[in-house]
Amino acid sequence: MTIVPPAPGEPRRPEGPRDPGDAWVIADSGERYWGRFGAAGLLVVDAERGVLLQHRVAWSHFGGTWGLPGGALHEGESAITGALREAQEEAGVPDGAVRPRLTSVLDLEIWSYTTVVADVQVPFDPVISDPESVALEWVPIDEVDARPLHPGFGSAWPTLRSLLAVRPSLVIDAANVVGSVPDGWWKDRAGAAGRLRAELAGLSVPAAAFGVGGTRWFPQIALVVEGQARAVEDIADGAADGAADSVAVVRAAGEGDDAIVDEASRRVAEGEEVLVITSDRGLRARVEEVDARVESAGWLRGLLAG
Repeated sequence: MTIVPPAPGEPRRPEGPRDPGDAWVIADSGERYWGRFGAAGLLVVDAERGVLLQHRVAWSHFGGTWGLPGGALHEGESAITGALREAQEEAGVPDGAVRPRLTSVLDLEIWSYTTVVADVQVPFDPVISDPESVALEWVPIDEVDARPLHPGFGSAWPTLRSLLAVRPSLVIDAANVVGSVPDGWWKDRAGAAGRLRAELAGLSVPAAAFGVGGTRWFPQIALVVEGQARAVEDIADGAADGAADSVAVVRAAGEGDDAIVDEASRRVAEGEEVLVITSDRGLRARVEEVDARVESAGWLRGLLAG
């Protein structure tokens, strides 16, 4: 593997200092990949208009093709942060306008590319805000294949398109998860549920937990509370901006287990991939009967700690 800066005639951006990540990674076989620390792109999905594609300027790598706003990651930068930054720089995607749904990683060992699929939360019109774009368009999903696509995006698109129809969700037994840590939760059950809700905002889950493709998902979450915990507020203090609406509080009218089974069953019937979080063996058997998957409270605690 070799790291080299852009060659003459292949500027990353004509203006401003170049970031250390703006360099080619060249494999022993001669293939080259942009981004010393890897790269990421943002696949923005609008329910009404389709997906946002970028027509690449002629001097860029595979110029003239259509692909995703994106580019080289900065050192130490997460793929999601980098994809959102690049999309803002190249397409004017506003802060808070999209919510990540999933990530899909192409890992070549010497280099990796992360596609971040994100849903529009606040409609916006893209803006050509740097020299790398000839055009930016919302393209209906059924029409993407008709464009001359960047080879990397073109090879990934069939899988990415299939994932757009997948809807994972978590149904969480709040009492069981809260009770798994002896931190004094019994003194304020509603407060403990509220703290858990805040921790869950923005949670990402390995795709294998749902039995679906991709790498990690940001599922919709139903936090089922019972008894005194039903006094928890709908939006807990400290929830992450743009992520709080991914966690819905479901207040059990009676037994919490019944409410969890009902919520899981409803979501399965609506076509969602449902993962129930509980360490209760009896409840586990009941939710498996409605075709939901199950992981333990300890498994979830491990995700939150990580």
